[in-house]
This record gives sequence, structure tokens and C-alpha cells, in this order.
Amino acid sequence: MKISYNWLNNYLNLNLPIDEISSILTDIGLEVEGVQEIESVKGGLKGVVIGEVLSKIQHPNADRLNLTTINVGEIEPLQIVCGAKNIDVGQKVPVATIGTILHTGEDSLKIKKGKIRGELSYGMICSESELGLGESHDGIMVLDKNAEVGIKAKDYFKLETDTVFEIGLTPNRSDAMGHIGVARDLLTSLNYRGEKLQMCKPSVKGFKELNKKSSISVEVKDFDLCPRYSSLTLSNVQVTDSPDWLQNKLKAIGLNPVNNVVDITNFVLHETGQPLHAFDMNKIQGKKVIVSRTKNDTKFITLDNKEIKLSSEDLMINDAKKPMCIAGVMGGVESSVNNDTRDIFLESAYFDSISIRKSSKRHTLSTDASFRYERGCDPNITVYALKRAALLIMEICGGSLSSDINDLYPKKISHFKVILSYDKMDKLIGEYIDRNKVISILRDLEIDIADSSDDGLTLLIPPYRTDVKREVDVIEEILRIYGFNNVTIPSNLNTIITSNESNNSEKISASISNLLSNNGFNEIMNNSLTKDKYSALIPELDNLHNIKLLNPLSQDLNIMRQTLLFNGLENIAYNLNRKNKDLKFYEFGKTYHKIDDKNIEKKHLQILVTGRISSENWNSKNHDVDFYFIKKIVESVLSKLGINKFDSISKSGFGRSLSVTYSLGHKKLVSFGKVSNKICNYFDISKDVFMADFNWDNILKITKKNKMKYKDISKFPSMRRDLSLLLDKSVTFEKLKDIAKKTDNKILKKITLFDVYEGKQLSKDKKSYSLSFIFEDESKTLTDKIIDKIMNKLITSFIDKAGAEIR
Repeated sequence: MKISYNWLNNYLNLNLPIDEISSILTDIGLEVEGVQEIESVKGGLKGVVIGEVLSKIQHPNADRLNLTTINVGEIEPLQIVCGAKNIDVGQKVPVATIGTILHTGEDSLKIKKGKIRGELSYGMICSESELGLGESHDGIMVLDKNAEVGIKAKDYFKLETDTVFEIGLTPNRSDAMGHIGVARDLLTSLNYRGEKLQMCKPSVKGFKELNKKSSISVEVKDFDLCPRYSSLTLSNVQVTDSPDWLQNKLKAIGLNPVNNVVDITNFVLHETGQPLHAFDMNKIQGKKVIVSRTKNDTKFITLDNKEIKLSSEDLMINDAKKPMCIAGVMGGVESSVNNDTRDIFLESAYFDSISIRKSSKRHTLSTDASFRYERGCDPNITVYALKRAALLIMEICGGSLSSDINDLYPKKISHFKVILSYDKMDKLIGEYIDRNKVISILRDLEIDIADSSDDGLTLLIPPYRTDVKREVDVIEEILRIYGFNNVTIPSNLNTIITSNESNNSEKISASISNLLSNNGFNEIMNNSLTKDKYSALIPELDNLHNIKLLNPLSQDLNIMRQTLLFNGLENIAYNLNRKNKDLKFYEFGKTYHKIDDKNIEKKHLQILVTGRISSENWNSKNHDVDFYFIKKIVESVLSKLGINKFDSISKSGFGRSLSVTYSLGHKKLVSFGKVSNKICNYFDISKDVFMADFNWDNILKITKKNKMKYKDISKFPSMRRDLSLLLDKSVTFEKLKDIAKKTDNKILKKITLFDVYEGKQLSKDKKSYSLSFIFEDESKTLTDKIIDKIMNKLITSFIDKAGAEIR
């Protein structure tokens, strides 16, 4: 938000350096993100002075040029070659001296000493367009004959310079959405520092009632969405360009002047923070204004000539036949004020912030009005802003009031009470603040004091302070003026010891994060919000379990996610579109579910991989990730957590065309596999994507029970045996592994599948597995006799339980 220094000076007598004002604003919570110098004319006419034409003769070498001498207040007059037809002796003219830079739009011209047709020229006599003061370029600009020779042009033309603060206004500070609000904060801070400033707020005492009703009747059909609607009418208005002072005010804060009526409404908005809207009264059909919702899909053309379809949820300002304005957002072109307008219906209202925000987001219309209504305006300032605008219109546009104010405000929004305890304030801030200074701060912030005692204050908070609802909020207000940096840092450091349970959970997550990062994975963090349309991609996701947002920022962020998968696929698609093809991601996050009217959060760890296993290299093969790669990663994570025994179930589902689930007892640990092509295609991903989804809540419960055990490395050697089996294709390695462990679980330490064969020499329903077995006894050296005995048991078990044939 842009705040003008000159504008602030209308309300406060500021005699402080810009840097100091910037620092104060930042300290009191209005962070200054940038400071910009503004000139009403680009370049400020530096180097341009007022001169007098002393002589004029025909250029000896050019018929259309004149050779002039110009008095610019120096010892010697300047010789300047000029081609303007209207130049004459005795005229007062603006002269750009050597070194001056003149700006015309984006172009610039530096005045240099030069020869024109053989005659020296020491400057340039300027036209309006060359100075940026007008459009005329037919001849030089001739000034008043009483103009003082030698003075700077910027002083003669009374050019304005200004400094504009770019404030990063946080959404809770609706009280500072206008220059008066910012001035209020500055006054409070400066008075606390010892100044004795008074707010010079524009008076509306000149507004006189007529005891005359408006010819436009107003009906509000929904006071919940429009608690207050104030209006009046003006007649015989002359719509034209605004005066320079008003145009300069608006240009300084980045607004383009439109016409005097619209400019006045914008001026009052940025002065008070209260949006206004002016309608051409003669375009209001039926002489009636109705504030209500409209029919769904009603067509409406906005002020910027864009046709939109309205929603039945949009609050509209209608006449008897059509919608005229999206309440609090943007007006319509059909009822807008233009140069032919003579009579005006002026609106100043207080709308429900949630309704305005929804309409603004629904139609992607962000305006100065919606910016303020969304954050919450002052319901009790509508009439003041209306009077202020009406007085300016009558002063600038020559109109006259044709009705009294029609103020529909059935249920007044009053100040709300907060009790402040001095004892609690001292404890929260950490030091004592003089009670008289506390009272002074609150009064300057326009917080009323209903009662006071030695123990505290009873306060009445104005309704525009949407961020001050509780005692702690009042204390924060006092502290931001007192100064966070002024709070003494105590000599003792108080620490909070968190529970071991929290520490352990964080340590476990950190250890897995390190494991994955060290293996080339990148951690991702995503928004917990997603779009409800994604739920249809996975049948197992029940829409009834979606937690929907009452007031979503957009339809792409309207529910809490039930799975981390969709966010992760968005990340993959984003990277693939930018030629980053080899991806390994992991994310710790929560999913959210509505079950039996209860909102439940679940912790997950998701791993996603696609592309090559390792980066492209001349001395290594470029293998793509596959099911066995993700399986290896899953088992390395479980192994790191000390979970080496688990049950395995193979089953497709939940967005995976090939899926395996590991569980321990009834607790699901992880599901992993290949993401279905249907889902990948939805995200425009043509490559195979493999994923793993860990139930992190169950993982944490199991690992908390696991205790770290240390044991010596065995002193005795291990032995290996290999075995080749002919099997049905339906037999999995996991099944063989399980059979082997059940046959001998004492000295059989490791089983590895090191070769798979399927080919012409075997029938179509058969395959060959080559397994290796590692044996080790920690108490003695193994003999061939012992190993052979166990191998015979294994062979028998494989034949009986897996239908294997020994090759």
C-alpha cells in the first residue's frame, strides 16, 4: 500500500527526516518495504529557468530559424537558435540551459551546446509538451509578462515533489488502510516520544441538510451482507478533468486520474479507508436501488468492459431492472459516471467482508475497494466519508446537494468492551510501563476508556479495530507503540524443556530425512490445501471424508488433502515441464479426514521417484527407477528404524497399478508401488512414477517401543550356499523368503535373489530363481555337515510348500 508524505502532512505537522518516519512506521507494525521520490513532472524541470527575449533576428543561414538573445538572470545573456513562429522580443519564456535533461514520456533529451547552421546555440526555449506541462507543441510557451527572470521553472510552476512509502500492510491492520489511519499511528508513536501533535482531520461541518428526501428509493434485502447503506444525490455536476492538486495526489500513490467525480471517490477512499461509488443517477432505472443477491449466470459488464457471469451468491447493487455494481468490488459500465453525467447517486456502505472476499476471488477482481472490504472497514464512518466526498464534489465539480443522506442502519455496530489488567500487561511485556503513558497511548489510538482503577482499565474498542478483540490484543497495541526494541532483555534465560516424546519423534524424522537426503532425495513441502476434483482420481477417497473450507481462496484450494500424492505429482509435473527429469522427492506431511463428524489428522511420509536412478555418466549404465528400486528404499527406511520383520501383501489400489503393503500385526506400515497411468496422465506425466506412503503415526508408535541394542561383531566366519529352483510364475521371492525363515531362523542370516531366468528352455508358466543363503553362528565355526543338513531342510520345504523343482 502506498502512503504519501505530503498527504500525511495534511493531518500532521511532520518535521522529521524521511528515514526517521520510515523507521517509526516499521517499528509500530507498518513495515516500510520501499521509499520512492515522486515528481509531478518527470525530472522536476531541473536546469530550466525563466528567461526574457532581449532580441530576435533572422538566422543568417536559415529562413525558418531565428537568432535570439535571452536574459536568464546571469551576467551575460544566452544566444539561442529558435525555430518557433510565435517568439518575440519582450516575452517571458522557459529556457532549458546546457546540461538539462528533458523528459517526454519514456524518451529523454539532454541539452548540449551546439552549432545550428553555423551559429552557436546555448540552450533551448521550450514548448508545453517539451516540458511535460501540456500537449501543445505548436510554439514556445509564453509566460506571464510579470514572471521573474532567472527563477527556477519548478518554483514558477509550483511543481510538487513527494515521498511515497510502500507499506507491507498485514491483513489484520484494517485500521491503517487509509492515510488518516496511518497518521493516527504516527501521532500516537510521536506523542509517546514527547511530541504534542494533534490530528487535523478534514471537517465536514460545511455539509448542510436540506430536509429533502432523495428521488432514488433504496431497499436493502439482506442486512446480514449489508449492515449499513448510506447514500445521497447531487445535481448539476460538471464532469471534467480534476484540478492539478487532486491529480498529483492520486498519481503519487500510483492511481491514474479518470474524471473529477471518480477521482474524488478514490481520494476519499485513500484518505479515510472507506470505499465509495458514484452512479449516474439518470441511468438508474425505476428510480430505485436494491441491495440484494442476483440470479445465477446473470451477465454483467464491469467498468473495465469485461463481461462476466454472476453467481447467485454475489451481493449486487441493482436498479429496478438490472444489476449496476458488484457490491464492494467493482461497478458496471452501464451506470458509470462520464462527461455527460449531470446528476449523481453517491453510495457509502458497509458490506460483510466474507461475502466481498468470495465475490472478489470468484471473479478474479481485485480492487482498492475489495482490498478494504475484505479486511473489514469501519461501519461508523460511512456518513462522514459521504459528507466529505459530497463537499469536495460541490467544490470541484460545481454541483449542488439534491437530497439529504439516506442512512439505512437498523442494527448499530457498537464499540465492544475489553478489560485490561495492569498486572497481566506487566507480566506479558516483561516490564512496568507508566500508567499515564498507557492511557495516553490508548486515547491517541482512539480506544475509549470507560473506567479506570489502580488495577486496570475498562476499554471500549471501536469496531474498525478488527484485530483487537481480547485483552492480549490491547497489550500488543500498547507494546508496539512502546517499542518491542525498548523491552529490556533479562539477564536470566528461561528455557522450556519439551517432552521426550516430542524430541524422540523429531529425532526419528530427522534421521530418516538425513538417510534419504544422503541418498540423493530432495525434501518437498506442500500446502495442505488442494482441489476437490482430485478425489475422483482415487475411488478409495470418499468425498464425504473431505474437510471443506468455508471460504476458500480459490477452487483449486477448497479442501484439506486426504493424501500427499496429488501435491507430489504436481511437483513432479512442474519439474518435468522444466526439463528436470530425474526426480527423487520425499515429504513429511499430514492428511486430513472427516470421519463421524470428527476431523482427524494423520502423519505420513511420502516418497516419489521417476527418471533415472543416477545422473547420466559415461562410465555407468542409465537404469530407470523401477518397482525394485522403490522397494529397496522402503526397506532401507524400515531397517534404519529397526523394523526388520513385517508381513507383506500385494494388492493394487489407491492410485497404484502395482502395490505392496507392509504391516506389523494389524498396523499398516507402508504401501508402495507404481502410480497408475490414469493418474499420471491426468497430471500430464508421461514417465513412470513410483511412490511409497508410510503411515508415520504407526511407525512412531512401533519405533518408540524399539530399544537400540548393541552387540559384538561375530568372531566366526559366515558360509554361503547357492540354490537354483524351477518355480511357477505365481511364486514370489517373498514367499520363498518366508518359507526359508520359518525353516531356520537361527543361523540363516540373509537370503538374496541373484538371478532370474525366463526363456525358451522353460515352459511359459515357469521361471528359474537362483538364491544365495548366508549362514553364521555367533558361538562357533560352522561345518559343511551342519550347513548341508539345513540346506536339505530348505529344499524339502521349497518342494512341499512352493512346488519347486531343484535344478
